[in-house]
Amino acid sequence: MNKQQVYLYGIVLLLALSVPRVFAAEEPGAPSYSFKDLRRAATYNQQAQEFFSQGKYSKAEPLLTKALAIQEGVFGADDEEIVPNLYNLAMLYYAQGRYAQAEPLLKRVLAIDEKLLGPDDPDIATDLSNLASLYQVQERYEEAMPLHQRALGILEKKLGPNHPHVATSLNNLAMLYLAEEEYEKAETLLRRALKIDEKALGKNHPDVARDLNNLAELFREQERYQEAEPLQKRALAIDEKVLGKNHPNVATDLNNLALIYQAQGKYAEAEPLYLRSLLIVERSLGPQHPHLAAGLENYANLLRETKREVEAREKEKRAQSIRANYAEAQR
Repeated sequence: MNKQQVYLYGIVLLLALSVPRVFAAEEPGAPSYSFKDLRRAATYNQQAQEFFSQGKYSKAEPLLTKALAIQEGVFGADDEEIVPNLYNLAMLYYAQGRYAQAEPLLKRVLAIDEKLLGPDDPDIATDLSNLASLYQVQERYEEAMPLHQRALGILEKKLGPNHPHVATSLNNLAMLYLAEEEYEKAETLLRRALKIDEKALGKNHPDVARDLNNLAELFREQERYQEAEPLQKRALAIDEKVLGKNHPNVATDLNNLALIYQAQGKYAEAEPLYLRSLLIVERSLGPQHPHLAAGLENYANLLRETKREVEAREKEKRAQSIRANYAEAQR
């Protein structure tokens, strides 16, 4: 089967950029001599957030590094106050594919939180899932597996077996099983996650769309297209209704539904979905976003399968240009 790029929901991404709390001058325990420095660290974080959202990672990195140095100087290297900044810097490295630099930061976060909160706090599950996702993207599955499993165990124990956070953790573990082609295990977890979210959140929640999307991809991987198609259509309908027809998640749904049609040779049905997905991605994420490159490559595969080699090469050339520009921006 031709291996194309599907956009998956479910993996717990690193925390969004956040601004660390700045002590007021009169707050007990706040070293008065460092107040100005802490405010400066907060300003660095705010500026870094703006650069990060624009994909200007090379400009965000020195700001985050300076902010972290200030906070470590004030609070120490193992204080809870530096955790948001550690996450921010780890997220930056993760986005750049600099996984070796992200890993020690995520391990530090886990160690700090375990010392502060104990080994079974729900926040520990988030830390474990983030570190596991870092391993997973590097195909270090044997290291990711126990972390995802431990995260799931914590959430089930602390929040109960039917909490939506448990459903997210089930998705994470299922995606790992999918990567390892353990389809039966993945299906069991995804069906359970879907049942939890439908009951807890309602049948038209975006998290339900995520579950449907991931289950549909599992079926597509197994060439179970008749089962995959209605699930993907339902995910698309939910996201269009709840998020709007021009949301990036809708582009994901369209791309994945197109893949299902293409795998069955239904090119006339697949092509307009690819085109609409590409339009949404370009308008919402910009003309230089990696998701646009992935979508262009998928569409190029369809063009090639329908004997339109010249058009296929044009799309691939543009995708290559986007990836090259993206890589250059990270330097």
